Amino acid sequence: MRYLCFFVLVFVLVYLLIPLLIRLAHNIDFCDKPTNRKKQKEPMPLLGGVGIYIGFFITYLLFIKTIDKKSFCILISSFLILIIGIFDDWYKTKGKEFSVMPRVVVQFIAILIVYFSGITFNGFTNPFTYSYIELPEIISFLLTFTWIFGLTTVINWSDGVDGLAGTLTAIAGTTLFIVALAKNQNESAIMAILIVGAVIGFLKYNKYPAKIYMGDSGANFLGFMLAIISLDGAFKQATIMSISIPIIVLGVPIFDNIYVIIKRILRGRPIYKADSTQIHHRLLSYGFTPREVVQVISVISVGLSSVAIIIFLLNI
Repeated sequence: MRYLCFFVLVFVLVYLLIPLLIRLAHNIDFCDKPTNRKKQKEPMPLLGGVGIYIGFFITYLLFIKTIDKKSFCILISSFLILIIGIFDDWYKTKGKEFSVMPRVVVQFIAILIVYFSGITFNGFTNPFTYSYIELPEIISFLLTFTWIFGLTTVINWSDGVDGLAGTLTAIAGTTLFIVALAKNQNESAIMAILIVGAVIGFLKYNKYPAKIYMGDSGANFLGFMLAIISLDGAFKQATIMSISIPIIVLGVPIFDNIYVIIKRILRGRPIYKADSTQIHHRLLSYGFTPREVVQVISVISVGLSSVAIIIFLLNI
């Protein structure tokens, strides 16, 4: 019941905030304009991520007992991710491209804050001896950085069809919530259920045909938070096989974007240059409707999440 209260409150907050942000975005012209690549018929508000962030952290701050070092670092680092995403979105409203370097620098600073708060990939449990193997600090940092930066990016890149990034986040967040709950990881479970509630509240307005987009601010924030939740939850005290749980849960965006990166490199194109090579664009080109694209990818994601839960229950 406690977690249900968390879910309901953040859902209601975001559900009520989004219409206000839609009106605000139209009033200040903070909207994504139609282009050859973006097929929406009219300018689309880009403040959805702000609503998700506000709803998440109001509820988070209400229910955590004290603001300790870890929660303070999560608040500050995720705010940096949100702000740099808002800058990126603002450039889009003007028909311009925001430079990659400021995004990378800010994400690096945010990851450093998370790392020094103690949310890291420290090691794993040997499945044969059951002894804990602690990784050297440099390896720990590189793995932590790669995971957070990579997951932030792939969720952002998956935001190409109405409702897709939000649906993938809801599925992944639910799975991470189940794992955290089973492992008695209270804070990770709270963050996971809040992310799920916030995203579902947002999806009411973002499902096809969308009335608002989450923008880079929202997609980056969601990827960043999923990375933190998995580091502080599923990755903690993990065995070699159970380390794979978050990777399996987010298998669709992770492996699709690895494919996309390889393809861009082989074609001699910049990795960060947007194109139509992601799975959702490919499905659209095959004749699937936006709703069908979300449904197909969601079914695959639910299947992968089920596999991840089975691995967890087997305690491999």
